[in-house]
Amino acid sequence: MNENSPSSDHTSGAASEPWTVRRILDWTTAHLAKHGSDSPRLDTEVLLAHARNCERIRLYTNYEDVVTEQERALMRQLVQRRANSEPVAYLVGKREFFGLDFQVDKNVLVPRPDTETLVMELVDEAQKLTAPFILDLCTGSGCIAISAAANCQNAKFLATDISEPALAIAQKNAAANELSNQVEFRLSDCFDQIAPGTLFDLIVSNPPYIRDAEIEQLEKDVRQHEPRLALAGGTDGLDFYRRIIQQAGGYLKDKGLLMLEFSPEQEPDLLSLFKATGEYTNVRVKADLAGRARVIIGQKLPILK
Repeated sequence: MNENSPSSDHTSGAASEPWTVRRILDWTTAHLAKHGSDSPRLDTEVLLAHARNCERIRLYTNYEDVVTEQERALMRQLVQRRANSEPVAYLVGKREFFGLDFQVDKNVLVPRPDTETLVMELVDEAQKLTAPFILDLCTGSGCIAISAAANCQNAKFLATDISEPALAIAQKNAAANELSNQVEFRLSDCFDQIAPGTLFDLIVSNPPYIRDAEIEQLEKDVRQHEPRLALAGGTDGLDFYRRIIQQAGGYLKDKGLLMLEFSPEQEPDLLSLFKATGEYTNVRVKADLAGRARVIIGQKLPILK
């Protein structure tokens, strides 16, 4: 950041102008755009609101306020880190998802809008049942289970993850949203720590699905800062899908549903994996708001008696 940045003393020229909210918004937006942000204005607003401890709308109702030196110092730190591709959600410690706030840090993926498609489908199916028991595998921040629980008061959830730090974040998110009584968390590599014979109405997951070789091709904020454990899906990106699709039948009630988020190009492979088990019927794919294939749903075939 140069001598005319919001962090500097303003003694002459353009720098002699006071650092108002407006001026900092304009300067930082241009600075982040130069450093590769694909949403520089939004990033700037979120960071400045955090530095000033106010809602984003207050930036515009106090557009000509002079920002204090303490707020500018914090803003400088945040902007430097964002210019080095650190995700905004990690910088401010939270991300809004499905109408709720979720605490996030380097131990969990930042919740994506695409995943709201999976939550919408889950809520729709759960609301058809009286008191559903739902399993969320690879829960991460807990955003799927917690968001669904907020909209399905009669549902109970078991959410698992292989990462203890991720589960700690998820538990905090459940408590912050007053949903700890509906969502239980368990350290487990997929189904490993779930007792055989435990049956669920719905099983849902947004598992790691990036091909290992493609990790280094991801955007810098993802590959440098988000947990590889939550990204890498094996040589072809399908390692977790194979395990989950093959094992889920043993944990689903008859006519129960398995619901998985995926990357659009994986659709043909996932349809084949569901078919190969011979355990599912009515397999269907749902598109996200951009019209891309995003969620696959399969229904467990009833066991013939």
